Formats: sequence, C-alpha cells, structure tokens
Amino acid sequence: MVTKHALPGSERKVEQGATVIGQCDPAEQIEVIVILRRQQQAQFDALMKRIEAGDPSVKPLSREALAKDYGAAPEDIAKVHTFAAAHGLTVAREDPAARSVVLSGTIAQFQSAFEVKLERYQHHSAGQFRGRTGMISVPDDLHGVVEAVLGLDNRPQARPHFRIRPPFVAARAQQVSFTPPQLASLYQFPQGDGSGQCVGIIELGGGYNTSDLKTYFSNLGVSEPKVTSVGVDQGGNHPSGDPNGPDGEVTLDIEIVGAIVPGAAIAVYFTQNSDAGFLDAVSRAVHDTTNKPSVISISWGAPESVWTSQSMQAFNSLLQSAAALGVTICAASGDSGSSDGSGGGDQVDFPASSPYVLACGGTHLSASGSSITHEVVWNDGEQGGASGGGVSTAFPVPAWQQGLSATSTGGASKPLSGRGVPDVAGDASPMTGYSVLIDGTETVVGGTSAVAPLWAALITRINAAKGQPAGFVNAKLYKASGVCRDITQGNNGSFAAAKGWDACTGLGSPNGGKVAAAL
Repeated sequence: MVTKHALPGSERKVEQGATVIGQCDPAEQIEVIVILRRQQQAQFDALMKRIEAGDPSVKPLSREALAKDYGAAPEDIAKVHTFAAAHGLTVAREDPAARSVVLSGTIAQFQSAFEVKLERYQHHSAGQFRGRTGMISVPDDLHGVVEAVLGLDNRPQARPHFRIRPPFVAARAQQVSFTPPQLASLYQFPQGDGSGQCVGIIELGGGYNTSDLKTYFSNLGVSEPKVTSVGVDQGGNHPSGDPNGPDGEVTLDIEIVGAIVPGAAIAVYFTQNSDAGFLDAVSRAVHDTTNKPSVISISWGAPESVWTSQSMQAFNSLLQSAAALGVTICAASGDSGSSDGSGGGDQVDFPASSPYVLACGGTHLSASGSSITHEVVWNDGEQGGASGGGVSTAFPVPAWQQGLSATSTGGASKPLSGRGVPDVAGDASPMTGYSVLIDGTETVVGGTSAVAPLWAALITRINAAKGQPAGFVNAKLYKASGVCRDITQGNNGSFAAAKGWDACTGLGSPNGGKVAAAL
C-alpha cells in the first residue's frame, strides 16, 4: 500500500468569478514541471546569508558549480523517473541545475498520479483555462523530495505592468514624453553601450516585429542591438498586432533596453502565461549557458494572494539561485497602487516582493533641458494607475531593510512587518512616459514595466564598465547613502512618500553615477 502525502502549499481554491464549464478531455496531452529540493541546502543558506549581507568577499558561482553543488541530486531525479514510469508518464526534459523534471502524459494519467481532478473553467477576464482545487498528493518516496508540481492547471497567472497614454485627456497639465536615451541622461547614467553583456527579458505572450525595432533604433540614431528570441514550453515570438495587448509589453521592454545599451545582446524568453510557464522562463534565463544574461528584466506579476505558496516558494528559490550566480533581477512593482488591483485591501506584487529581486516602482517626472525639475510618486488617479508598493505578507523583512518604516498616507509611520516594496523607482507615468514604436504605431507608454528595463539597462552599463556582474545589488544600494534621488511627495493610495525609503518609490530614482560607484 502506497501512502500519499499532501504537497505543502499546493492548495488551489476556485478563483473569484470562475465557474466550472466541464471536464477536461482525459486523453489530452499536457506537460507538468516537478521542482525538486536543493542539494546541500544548509550550505546554500549560509552562502545566501553572506550575499544578503553584501559580503564583498563572496564571488558569484559559475553555472556549472551551482548545478553540481546546489542542483537536484541524481538520486532524486531517478526517483521521479521511477514515479513517472509507474504512472505511464514520460520524462520530456530534465535540468539538474534548475532542479526541474518535465513530465509529459495525458490528463487521465496526471489525475491518477497526483490524485487531482482537472476541470475546465471560464472566467470573465481570464477566459477559459484548466484548473483544479484542493491539494496535490505525492507518494512516500517523493515526500520531502518534491517542492512543487506546476502546470496541472494553466490559469493565467500574471499581467503586464504597462499603461499606454490615453489618446485624449482633457484639462490635464501639459503632457511630455522622453526617449530612453533622454532618461538615461536625465538620470545621469554612466557612459557606455553595454558591450559584452546580455540582458534577459521575460515575456508571457505577445511578440515583437523586427521592422518596429529597425525603424525605432534608426530614428533614435542608435545602432540596432542583437535580439534573440528563446521559446520556452511552446512559447515563441508571436506578435498579435494589438499594441494594447502583450505586444506593447514585449516591444517596450526591448526598445528601452536596446536604446540605452545597444551594444548588449538581448535574449527574450517567451512562454505561456501560467505559474509553470512564468517560473520555467525565468529558470531558462537564469540557467542559460548559451546567452548567459547578467541582468534579467521582468515586467509581469500578480498580487501575492493569487499565487499558491508552492509556486511562490519555488520561484523565490530560483531567484536565490540567480543571486548566487551574480545575476541581477529587476522586477516591476505593479501599476495599481497599494492595492495592486487585488480588489481587497493592500497587496504587493510578486515576483517584485521576493527579497532577491530589485523591485522597481514609479514616479511622475518633470524636466527642463538636461535636468530634472520635479519628481513625485506616480499616481494618476483611479483610472490612470499608480506605483505599486507596500509590505509583503509572504516574505519577512530582509537584513538590508531592518529598522525601516512605512509611512501611511495619513502620516503615521510603522516599522516594516515584512519585505518592503519597492526598492527603487523611475519615470512611470504615461503623462511623462516613454516614446516607443509598437506594431507600427508611435505611442507613449508608462507603467512600472518601463522602470524594470530602465534599471536593467543601468546595471548593464555598470557591468560592462566593470567587466564583472554587480550581482545581487539590494544590500549595496541600501548601505550606500544618497545613491538615489529621494522622492518625498505623493502617495500610491495607502502609503505616502517620505524622507529616505518609502513604500511608493523605495530609495528613489537613480543617480546613475552614484549607483555605479556604490556597486
């Protein structure tokens, strides 16, 4: 008799607004990702403590060393092979470094293997998807070995954090827009084109047109960067022709990075929008031994409450691997202010709320000539969007945020009870947004989606100048004083800007030269 164990953190509830519309076809083929425990976890935790403390003597691990010392153990992978064979599943791929084994089989086989019931759901905004409720079960010999099983359900997990400026806004202050090189100059980025570096960009849908990129960079007078598209789990570069859809996100990310570091290679990892797809694309970028990105930009996310704890923990563990490899990850903090669009109370956005990413919030920027005249928290009101930020309920206060407080809009200041979001900020209001070219149309875009690639480009310039990766930058940025332009005006709903760190703009917007000196 095989004892089955519920997989901790795997519980799924029916999403609000979703209804079951029927059974899944038992013969349908799907792929599921099994994430395994890390070898030498205690030793790895000790290494992470030193990285989190900003210990300058810690050198980044090579991708080979990480795989060998802290990947999945061969005997753990063998156990998954045995389990798969017993249930008629096949092993489609395995990656010991990423601690992942991808299994392929029919819905009927997976339902029996993990004791789940998969059904078809309809949701007013997410459309149709495959879902489940309750827990996932694993047998005795995988108990404690498997950390997450992702992909049984494929509900859309995240949303892009960009906002296209509305074509007509009555009685608003004058609208301005900036090209990415103008912003790099206003924020005093150090010189350089990022040569010798690679920037990874994560996309959960959409695509880019090479003709857009050619025209855009040529109009800016910038040499065209080398852009490679990497398909993950049936994902690929598939432009839809709708600039308001994911194409807007993809093109925006590439154009901002490419305009500021045209000498860097850009690898765009395309996948499906599900928790399994999202995790797998970031994993592919972090462990990519071909393109070897030193910086990864993520402009997608969702409120912490919509993630299962198994997917959030597996994702966070992957982000720790990135920190150990010296890969900097910049993530957008969200565009819906302190509620993160959750519809219920204050929430922060994940993956921005992971302590292993540089969470990027938003500002509204005014400039005259080559200098910034005024910069406040981005908050364009209910319909217009605002900088995501607040306090995590999933992650504790990291070492480098000890002693900080979040100021509420009412003026009260409370010590952080969890990881504070964001860490830094940059121009994000569509009213003072970025001039880009999407699906043949010149448009102005804002959102914290623009801030993640902006910071990614800054760190790429710093890496290229230094000839080595800055790696995990949070501890260093919080330690150094005055590397960011402190934003002290505005709010994002529940939280207000304040002197020093705040839950709207973090430490502030970049002074590129000072950031470079601190890193």
